[in-house]
Amino acid sequence: MSTTHVYSLKKYEILRGRTLVSKLFSSARSFRGGFIKVLFAPLEVNNGGRRSLPKVLFVVGRKIRPDAVGRNRIKRLMKEAYRHEKPLAAECAEKYAGDGNKTLCIAFMYTGRRKTLPSSESFRKEVRGLLESILRMTPG
Repeated sequence: MSTTHVYSLKKYEILRGRTLVSKLFSSARSFRGGFIKVLFAPLEVNNGGRRSLPKVLFVVGRKIRPDAVGRNRIKRLMKEAYRHEKPLAAECAEKYAGDGNKTLCIAFMYTGRRKTLPSSESFRKEVRGLLESILRMTPG
């Protein structure tokens, strides 16, 4: 991986597909931070041999933020925070991939309040803490 693209978020790193998302939500382990909940599980994903990076999903519920502009802003902040903590996410993926052909899938769910929006630095600290919690947890 070149140094200029270490912190980018490529299309193949985004978790897509109804069946994969439902598998993740049904079989995932979770951690809760101050305003983000993370769900994660190693799943069998056809991603063309790119197991070194996790597949990620960013979720903001309509009840939390009824306006699309607000939901998209929160998703952008979560993606930006994740992008900066991507080397830590790669460590998590390596730990959970094991010998099989499974890829770590992660969903970041915003659970904050309606009116207040945390700063980008707060998002980054929260995402880093949640990824460190995933790394400390034993696979299985």
